[in-house]
Amino acid sequence: MFKLPTDYDVVVVGSGHAGIEAALAAARIGCRTLMLTQNLDTIGQMSCNPAIGGLAKGHIVREIDAMGGAMGLNADATGIQFRMLNQRKGPSVRAPRVQCDKKAYQFRMKAILEQAQNLDVKQGTVLRVIEKAGAVIGVATDIGVAIAARTVVITSGTFLRGLLHVGENSKPGGRMADASSSLSSNLRELGFQVGRFKTGTPCRLNARSIDFTRCLIQPGDEPPFGFAFNPEEIGTGAGEIFTLNSVRDGKFHVEQLPCWITHTTQETHEIIRANLHRSPLYAGRIQGVGPRYCPSIEDKVVKFPDKPSHQLFLEPEGRHTSEYYVNGVSTSLPYEVQLAFLHTIPGLEQAEIMRPGYAVEYDYFPPTQVLPTLEAKVISGLYFAGQVNGTSGYEEAAAQGLIAGANAALKIKNRPPLVLSRKEAYIGVLIDDLVCKGTEEPYRMFTSRAEDRLSLRHNNADQRLTRRAFSAGLVSEPRLHRFEEKMHLLNQAGVIADGNKLNGTPVSRLLKRPDFDVRTLPHDMLSCVPLSIWELLQTDFRYEGYAVRQSEQNHRLDRKRDQKIPDGLEYDKIVGLRSETKQKLSSLRPTSLGQAARISGITPSDISILHIWLNRRGLRDGHVNAQQLT
Repeated sequence: MFKLPTDYDVVVVGSGHAGIEAALAAARIGCRTLMLTQNLDTIGQMSCNPAIGGLAKGHIVREIDAMGGAMGLNADATGIQFRMLNQRKGPSVRAPRVQCDKKAYQFRMKAILEQAQNLDVKQGTVLRVIEKAGAVIGVATDIGVAIAARTVVITSGTFLRGLLHVGENSKPGGRMADASSSLSSNLRELGFQVGRFKTGTPCRLNARSIDFTRCLIQPGDEPPFGFAFNPEEIGTGAGEIFTLNSVRDGKFHVEQLPCWITHTTQETHEIIRANLHRSPLYAGRIQGVGPRYCPSIEDKVVKFPDKPSHQLFLEPEGRHTSEYYVNGVSTSLPYEVQLAFLHTIPGLEQAEIMRPGYAVEYDYFPPTQVLPTLEAKVISGLYFAGQVNGTSGYEEAAAQGLIAGANAALKIKNRPPLVLSRKEAYIGVLIDDLVCKGTEEPYRMFTSRAEDRLSLRHNNADQRLTRRAFSAGLVSEPRLHRFEEKMHLLNQAGVIADGNKLNGTPVSRLLKRPDFDVRTLPHDMLSCVPLSIWELLQTDFRYEGYAVRQSEQNHRLDRKRDQKIPDGLEYDKIVGLRSETKQKLSSLRPTSLGQAARISGITPSDISILHIWLNRRGLRDGHVNAQQLT
């Protein structure tokens, strides 16, 4: 086997959204990094909808951007429609979403990687991870090339033993027209548990065959709201053919494209019901568990038989393509059935399929096998990020990639790891859920998963994370200085609000009122700081009381759940615990009642029994002897 002459600090396997952020993070921290991908032409490809963000996911992208990641800025630079979801609700659950030009996003991201310092990008399929004495020392490719590495980050997405399904036809592949990977077989040999999940994607249609006059138009928001805290980094776009948007004279310039809304009909549902036996999902040919919150059209029809229609979104895949993504009809039915039911949908009576919908089964590694740093428990220096950890979505993958890549690099530098708490970030909630609870289906982030969601708003992600990211080496000094300038302006606005009154009422109190518009402040006051700073301050004031109450409630709960659980505790000896509870606690070995409470399937009653049992045996501090454990 030929050994590559260059030794690397960090090797990232895969070039999807997790791999991109992992490679860039490790390189920013200063490690010699290599990204290995099966195909250089599919770096950053959006296998499903070319959209970034959405409910809770948009919060994650803002957090990635606050920590120096690339996803948010690249989405802003290549976006073709910008929307702020949940506009009618409070700021804590509002979330940005950007429909991107699929190819522009992909090729611009490829250029970012190729130009990054400390980062090499090479084409190669990793066949196995090489370890010695319980630590990773490199990887080997399928063409006989060995690459030495001090750490390795696996971000292989849906490619691990990927199997594609369209009707009765199946073939290997991690994505239509791309090969699958056998790397999971090697990882199984190294001692990792392997599970099987399933996901799917809708068909793509030719825009020339769609009658948009029969659909409802859905324009983007004006002015557009993006992800980047420093959108000026997009630049003017001069000389960059894949940078579609620009920032000039302090304004974000975007030419937005509309999306369109239509719906299924009773006839659509009848065709689907009549062909369920031809669906690999319902014929029993798909064994993997699919995402509950992104069901196929077959699942929708079966599980909601009384619903007369389902809303669909027709979304452009780019500025220079005729392909439209049909959001809402993920399917693996045969090609002819897909065509038949599409023709029953208003506006799609003459629709032509450019790419059929399909399902893909793939291997993943139950994430309870990794530490909060995303390093594997059984092999030192090996990290996992993205769908291989059981998640779904570009945003969840990118967040894990950033943390895994950063921690791989920090390990090399002998520096403290980067671990975000649930109180700090949605990324902290995501990783804590994965490593403590595991997941029995593809994991998707929701705002309801975060106990401190009133404090984890998309507009304060930089306040929560930018200084942490700078300490880790993820954020540059110039960017930190810009952030500090922003915080100075925010503090200045706070002083003005505290020290001034309008009609006898302190401005700080007015800003807390839901019916008060900050833009009605006197001009001399308003002009002291940018309007965006005033709006941010108003949100802080309005949420201050609610956030304090939420924090107090969580603290009361935490006081009960901070109690340590001693290592080696024999759960089988605890009378009253259900068999399922004993099995899960014995397997996952939580270190506290709080961690135990977050394990999937563990009930408050289980926690109460465990709490009483520990207290009766004097195990409150976790300092025990062998006799006390039984």
